[in-house]
Amino acid sequence: MSTQEARAAAEHAARTSYGRLIALLAAPTGDLALADDALAAAFEEALRRWPAAGVPANPDGWLLTVARNRQRDAWRSAAARTSAPLDDDSAVWDPLARHDPDAIGDRRLELLFACGHPAIDPAARAPLMLQAVLGFEAAQIARAFALPPATMAQRLVRAKRRIKDARIPFAIPDRRAMPERLPAVLEAIYGCAAIAWRGDAASLAGEASYLAVTLATLLEREAEAWGLAALTTFSLARRQTGAFVPLEEQDPRDWDAALLDEAERHLRRARPDGPPGRFQLEAAIDAVHCDRRRTGSTDWRALEVLYSAMLATAPSLGARVAAAAVTARLHGPVAGLDALPDDADGFQPYWATRAHLLAAAGLDATAAFERAAALADDDAVAAHLRERGRAARALRDHPNPASSRSERPEPAPTTQQRRGGHP
Repeated sequence: MSTQEARAAAEHAARTSYGRLIALLAAPTGDLALADDALAAAFEEALRRWPAAGVPANPDGWLLTVARNRQRDAWRSAAARTSAPLDDDSAVWDPLARHDPDAIGDRRLELLFACGHPAIDPAARAPLMLQAVLGFEAAQIARAFALPPATMAQRLVRAKRRIKDARIPFAIPDRRAMPERLPAVLEAIYGCAAIAWRGDAASLAGEASYLAVTLATLLEREAEAWGLAALTTFSLARRQTGAFVPLEEQDPRDWDAALLDEAERHLRRARPDGPPGRFQLEAAIDAVHCDRRRTGSTDWRALEVLYSAMLATAPSLGARVAAAAVTARLHGPVAGLDALPDDADGFQPYWATRAHLLAAAGLDATAAFERAAALADDDAVAAHLRERGRAARALRDHPNPASSRSERPEPAPTTQQRRGGHP
């Protein structure tokens, strides 16, 4: 087997199984840092041995065994024995000694709630879940939260240390602790779906939907959990690869009808006792867009109502930008430009929406399209924006007398805009 084939197999295991393996390795002792180091060492060992020996029949079990052995070495080291408290037998106890590597379970929900413990800095909870449970790198998480990578890395290190030092148990909390921990868990799963929306992270997009549905089923009557289950399933049903195509230009026949039906069932189960929450509203917005597969058109009035509710419930920057795009659909591009927020200079969806609205109004959109493309973290999206910029510039420089301004396409909210911005 070639080194390239072995690397591809290891990368596939990392995408599909990282979170499950970390949760299993860390659950007995709460030492996320050690679990992370041990698993990283296992992947390094795989890259050394698999090219010559071949990929094992059960790569996950192989990685778990090697990582477990690394943990055992750490527990038995002199440093571990001398630093362990007198009442702590973790330096000699092997909590995975009886675990069958061929029967890997899934303890990610317990780890998610451990990361949401009140002893952990609230600002670190969702990012820690994204790294420890869902396998994203600190740089990806930092970009999603608009923070410097070094700042995010330090925050994650402190949070991992806190779990170990406070001996936070890996367990689903009872109903009394649920209100404090659940929001961060929902936010992390939502963040996973948003980061994995495009590109090579198809398995992570599916994992986000799986975790959301599993969590909603476990909690039974949590309306926001069912809203998130619906939202992630709607997103998975419309997930794109390859060239970027705006939502309004997509053919609904390309969407996964079975997943869309499932998402609608989840949304019907999201019945709040009071006003709907953010994830329920976002799922309802997705449902309106996806209903085009039946009606052939988009109900922009319904979207205007839903975005009004969203701005009252969760007035994020992304929601304000998306609401402005809906305003443009109903009242014209100038009204949409007037509705755009003023504090969004570095926010990519703002520049994408502004560029389309300027072009629709017959104004110079060249700089806005370039700015939107430069801020895009997806090459396909950037290429699409640059192409639209060239088309808008050509139309402005050489207008077609047969075309009226009102016939020029106006922008539909992008996926990022309708999601309400960064997780």
